[in-house]
Amino acid sequence: MADGIKFRIDGVEIEGRRGQTILEAAEGAGVYIPRLCWMKGLSPAGACRLCTVKVNGRPMSACTQPIAPGAVVDNDTEELRGWRRDLIDMIFVEGNHFCMFCEKSGNCELQGLAYRFGITAPKYPYLFPQRELDASHPDILIDRDRCILCGRCVRASRELDGKDVFGFVGRGRDKRVAVNAEAGLGDTSALAEDRAVKACPTGALLVKRVGYAVPIGKRTYDHRPIGSDIEQPAASEEG
Repeated sequence: MADGIKFRIDGVEIEGRRGQTILEAAEGAGVYIPRLCWMKGLSPAGACRLCTVKVNGRPMSACTQPIAPGAVVDNDTEELRGWRRDLIDMIFVEGNHFCMFCEKSGNCELQGLAYRFGITAPKYPYLFPQRELDASHPDILIDRDRCILCGRCVRASRELDGKDVFGFVGRGRDKRVAVNAEAGLGDTSALAEDRAVKACPTGALLVKRVGYAVPIGKRTYDHRPIGSDIEQPAASEEG
């Protein structure tokens, strides 16, 4: 590979292409790095920090950090697994996530990560925020209780749909996803088939009248852990 760059992840040498990020090169080599805000085809945001790795001993987000010749990357260590568990815990308690009632259960990336890391209940106190649901659109709804502020819908609407329907307003605990119409989602140009709707990793953006079309027990993460489609067969499980 003329533009190949060799570096090491967890002691194993892999080769990526110049311009790739650590996450992209790792995925190409069959190494799964947990992520929520990153999605193939979207610009990286480095927002969720679940993909944090150590590069030559320094914490960096794998979705934004380019690969470098000879770099030593730690991805699967007890310290990093602990950081990721804490981040997943905090995401759960900052929203109102009732997995047993959610249409996205079994297909939810947040839920899939919790299972992968052995989380059955968060260790931090729940915040129980008061959040608004917007069901004004005939085909789509926004359930902000399940929103994790990953920004994937915002970037997908802008970069893939060319619509700029979604955006963030507020700061801190008051930050939320908003739409570009005062009357709500129903007055926007959003469509059920938009990439922005499909980009949501949780049940925050849902298409109406299709819930449970695939029954629980036959969904994406019901039998295989999240990331298993990336990992090589010999790769060890986390958690």
